[in-house]
Amino acid sequence: MKIIACIKQVPDAKDVRLDPKTNTLAREGVASIINPYDRYALEAAVRLREEVGGTVTVLTMGPPQAEEILREAISCGADEAVLISDRAFAGSDTLATTYTLSQAIKKIGGADLILCGKQAIDGDTAQVGPGLAVRMDMAYVTCVRKISQASEKEIVVERLMDDGYDEVALELPALFTVVKEINEPRFPSLKGKMKAKKYAITTLTASDIDADEAQLGLCGSPTWVSKVFAPQFKGDRTMIEGTVDEQVDQLAAKIIDWC
Repeated sequence: MKIIACIKQVPDAKDVRLDPKTNTLAREGVASIINPYDRYALEAAVRLREEVGGTVTVLTMGPPQAEEILREAISCGADEAVLISDRAFAGSDTLATTYTLSQAIKKIGGADLILCGKQAIDGDTAQVGPGLAVRMDMAYVTCVRKISQASEKEIVVERLMDDGYDEVALELPALFTVVKEINEPRFPSLKGKMKAKKYAITTLTASDIDADEAQLGLCGSPTWVSKVFAPQFKGDRTMIEGTVDEQVDQLAAKIIDWC
């Protein structure tokens, strides 16, 4: 089975800061990590390979320094790593991102199964996984919490729902996004670290993946972030006292005033 795990380099949530001049996330001097949900996708990919055989290729789109997370993924069990990097990709929204990822996946020969984290902690859109599946013309399931059965032709998963879970069977090729309940990611092994240190990462540019420039970066992004700001926390508070009915009446009155 040919498995691809899509991962993303994101700022460490403990160090997130905003640039007051550009109103964007300040990335310089901020530690970067593998998107937490993508760690679970990587672990699921490695466990599937161990169960049914095949290869795990880890794929990311980002600047040259994103090689760091690819090497970390290799140390955690991935077989191959591909970096999609080009200045033409700068400013990509989820539509342009899924186009770029799909072109790269086609370039490296496609996949039987693509795994993604549920969402990235920097954008929180949860759109890339489903969007990529549509680009690849694959069946997909989101919020997978368990892989019940797997073979080279079919996979059965449990999809997390608000009131329980659904059991879904998919014929391959397919894509699914995972939640943290699916597994516990492993730590890098010494053997894996040695392999990662020497591994020659494949880098693909826009021309390498035969991309249409009109669908890349800002040109291919119909949505833009006009402003990002941190909410201002105020110390004002009002204590509401009395019986439950009196408190409800007071609260309702205040909500009307606020509106």
